[in-house]
This record gives sequence, structure tokens and C-alpha cells, in this order.
Amino acid sequence: MSADGLAQARRKMIDGGVHPTAVDVFSRFYGLLESGETGVIPEGDVSPLTDVTHLDDVDVPDDDARDALAATAVIKLNGGLGTSMGMDRAKSLLRVRDDKTFLDVIAQQVLAARGATGARLPLVLMNSFRTRDDTLSALEAYPDLAVEGLPLDFVQNREPKLRADDLTPVEWPADPDLEWCPPGHGDLYTALHASGVLQALLDAGFRYATVSNSDNLGAAPDARIAGWFAASGAPFGAEVARRTPSDRKGGHLVVRRSDGRIVLRETAQTLPQDADAASDISRHLYFNTNNLWLDLRAVADELARTDGVLELPLIRNDKTVDPSDRSSTKVIQIESAMGAAIEVFEGAAVLEIDRSRFLPVKTTNDLLVLRSDVYRLDDDGRLTAQVDAPFVDLDDEHYKTIAAFDERVPATPSLVGASSLRVRGDWTFGADVEVTGDAVLDDPGEAAQVPDGATVGPDGIA
Repeated sequence: MSADGLAQARRKMIDGGVHPTAVDVFSRFYGLLESGETGVIPEGDVSPLTDVTHLDDVDVPDDDARDALAATAVIKLNGGLGTSMGMDRAKSLLRVRDDKTFLDVIAQQVLAARGATGARLPLVLMNSFRTRDDTLSALEAYPDLAVEGLPLDFVQNREPKLRADDLTPVEWPADPDLEWCPPGHGDLYTALHASGVLQALLDAGFRYATVSNSDNLGAAPDARIAGWFAASGAPFGAEVARRTPSDRKGGHLVVRRSDGRIVLRETAQTLPQDADAASDISRHLYFNTNNLWLDLRAVADELARTDGVLELPLIRNDKTVDPSDRSSTKVIQIESAMGAAIEVFEGAAVLEIDRSRFLPVKTTNDLLVLRSDVYRLDDDGRLTAQVDAPFVDLDDEHYKTIAAFDERVPATPSLVGASSLRVRGDWTFGADVEVTGDAVLDDPGEAAQVPDGATVGPDGIA
């Protein structure tokens, strides 16, 4: 290990204009990493989380729900570029319903909730340097969205990738941008504090914040959940959902045996020998939706106690400096998860929700379903499922990127009658295509067309 690796990293961050608090947070994590800390949570140290209240069983008087929402701000994580789908700008600017983008629908949800409840309900985005300009430009279409005295966004921090062999900041002259990485969405708390937005929200009279990812349109502002959180008196709340086979590898909530605290365990924090137990959905029932509720006063008090360095667990992420080149220099990215703050706050609460509040789009498979008639977009911006969402598996070779997907699916087929859709090979969908049952399109060996008005079913094109 390099004796001055941390000094080099701190200097690089300072020279790069990173806020001093973020530098201190990185320094804490660097010390943990250098000491051999991995952030791993052994199965033997935890117990399953059980007996979680479901939203359906929550009874909140209408006036209490309205009052709680009136004291709530909406924070959306908007730093993602959608690189896994071949995008190079804010993922939230991707068209998702007709001509509406994620950002359009989010704005619609917030404005509709304001109209229905009278709440000020500010929308504040946590952007990255690469998503900020395009996002703020897009929001100019909504002049009524800004709340006086509050910004529409703040910017998340960045940190250097570290060489895996000596923990010094990696150098990559071919593309210096690749020398940097985001610190994970656990940076939310540091960025809120360092930007002054946390204090601005408190000064404006806001007590609570609902936080979610901008690609999850299910997480619309909800007065009843706001009322539940306010009534709980908890400093921190997390919406969780029952795991299904498709959630086996995601972050899930467990209870630490040593102190009874609820803990978020991500896949990267699971030992190989614990993989089977961690993925056992009959044992560990709940996954983290990343829909969080914060008592802003409690967050401010904890940050004041720690001088802005929230004591989140480390996540060590082993990568290569160029993610597209496995032969490039091996690096370590220091990360943290915002949901992991659940263990920081004594008395944190969890609430079980159904899948209607968890509709993330991580792949073009997800996008196809969300664009389809499986969902109805209501006037309040909420997406309502008409049927159970089908399982979609498109051929990565031909549909992985947005450009390739849009070229081959210029008109979204009807999926309301489908249980699943599996596509192999290079198919382009015509207009008014209907998918039914467990539909399959096998590889035709060359580019092929699904004709206008065709039906695709278990035996292919009918």
C-alpha cells in the first residue's frame, strides 16, 4: 500500500473542487478500506426481518395525512446517465409514456399532488455534474414547479477511483473523466448538508422528505405514507416489498443480532458462502425499494454530531478503470448506499408496500413493459397496472441499448394479454402488434419483421 495514497486522493479532490465535507467522508471510508474493512455482513451476524406493517393496514386520518404532506419535500436521485442502456445524458430524460419522459411524469405527479392537497411539496433533484444542465433545461417547461426560496436541485459529489494494488488515485490519460466515480447514493446526506439544501428546507418549514430514484415512477407523493411516517415519530423510514424470484440478488433488510438494528445488506456485502441464504426469499422476505422517508431535523442533528460525516457502512466495489475494458487497470470504488442509513438512526421504521410503488427501469425489458398498455397513466401522473406485468426477455445483442431498442420497436406492442415475451434474434415490430400468453420469437437467423397487426404467441407469429 502507498503511504501517501490518502494524501494524494485528498489533494485530487480538493483540486477538483470537491466540497471539504465530502473529502472528509471519503477519508473516513479510505481509512476503513485501508484497515481491511470490506463492509461484508455475514449471515451468522443477522436475523431475518419479520412482522412488518403493510400499508393496507395503516389508518391515518385525512387531516393528519394532509398536514404531514404539507411538511414534506420530494427528493429524486437524478444522477444516473443510463449508461447500461447506451445513454450519455440524464436517464430521466428518456421517453417512457407516449411523448412524456420520466421527468415529465415526475413533474405531473408533484403538480397533481399539490393541486389535490394544497401542499407546497417542493421537488428537489440530486443531479450529477453530467445530468444537471440537460435536466434543468427540461424543467423550464414547468415554470410553476419551483418553490420560492428553494433550489430545484443540488449536485452530488465525486471521488477518485483507487488503484487496487496500492490505493493511490488511478491515472487514465486516455479519458481523465474515468479517473472519477460517484460515491454511491449514500452521498445524498453529504450533498444535502454540504450544498445547504438541508438547512434551506428546514428554514422553509419542511420537516420531512420522501426520497426515491427518478427512474421509479411508482414512488409518487403519497399523503397516507407521509402521515404514517409522521405518526411513527421515527427519524428514518424505508418502504420495503416482498421479494420474488426476480429479487433474489438485490439488497435486502436484515436485523443485526448484536444490537437489534435493522440493516441493509447489498449483494456486494454478502459472503460467497452466504449467497444461498441471502437469496432465500422464504428466509429474508423484504427487499429495499430505495423509497425512503427522512425526518430532516433528525438528519441535521446526526450530521451536526458527526461534523457532516454520517457513519454509513463501506461498500467496496472492485472494477476496472474503464468499465468497457476488462484489461484496464483494476480499481476500487468506495461506495455507500443511502438506504444503509437505516442502521444509523435508532428507532428507524419500515413499511411494506406492494409493487405498484416500485416500477424501476433498469433495462429495455422494463422499458417495454412500462411503455405498453399494461399500465395506464392517470391524470395525477400515477401509473396503474391493468394486469400483472409480464416477464420480458429481449435479446441483448439487438435490444440492449435505447438506440437499438427504439429502432426495432418503433411502435409498442400490446402486452396486456401476455404472460411473458421472449425474443431471440433481430426482430422489428410493426404497428398494432398484440402479444398473448407465453409468447416466443425465435432467432430467424437474419433481420426479420413482425407484420403490422400480427399476433405473437407461444408458437411465434400467428
